[in-house]
Amino acid sequence: MRSDSDSSSGFLRGACTGILVCFSAGVAGYYFLSASSAKSRAKVAGEENGESETFHRSTKVDNVINLIGKTPLVHIKSLSEATGCQIYGKAEFVNPGGSIKDRVALQIVEEALADGRLQQGGTIFEGTAGSTGVSLSMVAAALGCKCHVVLPDDAAIEKAELLRAYGATVERVRPVSISHRDHFVNIAKRRAEATSGGFFSNQFENLANFRAHLKTGEEIFNQTGGKVDAFVAAAGTGGTLSGISKCLKSKIEGLKIYLIDPPGSSLYNRVRRGVLYTNVEAEGRRLKNPFDTVTEGIGINRLTKNFMEGERLIDDAFQGTDYEAVEMARWLVKHDGLFVGSSSAMNCVGALKVARKLGPGHTIVTILCDGGQRHLSKFHNPAYLAPLGLSPKDCKTLDFVT
Repeated sequence: MRSDSDSSSGFLRGACTGILVCFSAGVAGYYFLSASSAKSRAKVAGEENGESETFHRSTKVDNVINLIGKTPLVHIKSLSEATGCQIYGKAEFVNPGGSIKDRVALQIVEEALADGRLQQGGTIFEGTAGSTGVSLSMVAAALGCKCHVVLPDDAAIEKAELLRAYGATVERVRPVSISHRDHFVNIAKRRAEATSGGFFSNQFENLANFRAHLKTGEEIFNQTGGKVDAFVAAAGTGGTLSGISKCLKSKIEGLKIYLIDPPGSSLYNRVRRGVLYTNVEAEGRRLKNPFDTVTEGIGINRLTKNFMEGERLIDDAFQGTDYEAVEMARWLVKHDGLFVGSSSAMNCVGALKVARKLGPGHTIVTILCDGGQRHLSKFHNPAYLAPLGLSPKDCKTLDFVT
């Protein structure tokens, strides 16, 4: 576990500021190049039907929030060739805040401003492992609000530094069970209730999260021409999986929805057996952290409103391991040039498992939630991984996924 008092904090603070600047420049460059060479960019799979859509937006926008969404689908060539399937990742890391949580943050804040729960100049409070907080801080700044994020202190320090760079107040707390009054979500709720003009965004239970991803599903449908056999993703709040599943299943007959669940999470057993249970919940097995995994932002041991919106749509579930996620992240960098975060890597583990289950000739879509830049101190740090027995092995085949 690392804290802000670590001797490396100053170095990481500078590095993360550089990453934020470079990433922002990269996103801006992406959209400029997209607009200037739209015809040469990737097009939707359904273009043979006479309909095509290029992945670009106008280079003139009124606000940074207009850059959120309409992200491209990236063909993951190495996984596709290995399985005989067509495997695509929705590249959410090109959102201006760097992750899929930009969509959720925007939906939550816009709904709250519209119905009066949040006023201009008010403060948004959230308890998060990082990415939602970064997105909320960006959206808050763009729409004239403030942001206060309560963050578990075992989250990657890059996330805390990004939050501060966006102007958010950051409160780091020890990780405890959600049933404890000092869980980061519960603290955020109390802070909001005690603050004049405070608004608790409540990403786990606020169905604006789910509603945001109905639009994500619509994009996937349009980009593939509706030719999708399966969608697979992990769940944290459950909003991504539920929203996309609800949209796609309403449009595509025979579509299969799969969950990929990390270590320590109970959702696999919920889908497979109808029981919210994981073996680390057994007496004497619970560790000090809520989840026994190096992945961040996915896995949970309770049912959220967002997950329950789409639970009945899930056809099956797989379990992934930290080893599989770590090796997948390295594989994607080496073979596809994709530098992704821990949840994205786990989603690609899920896509590979689904491809093997369905067999060649199928089209599978997953989510590349964020890039690896905000995971440098933990998930992409060999020194952090070594004591956990997760040192990358530079595998030559995909046999590391079982």
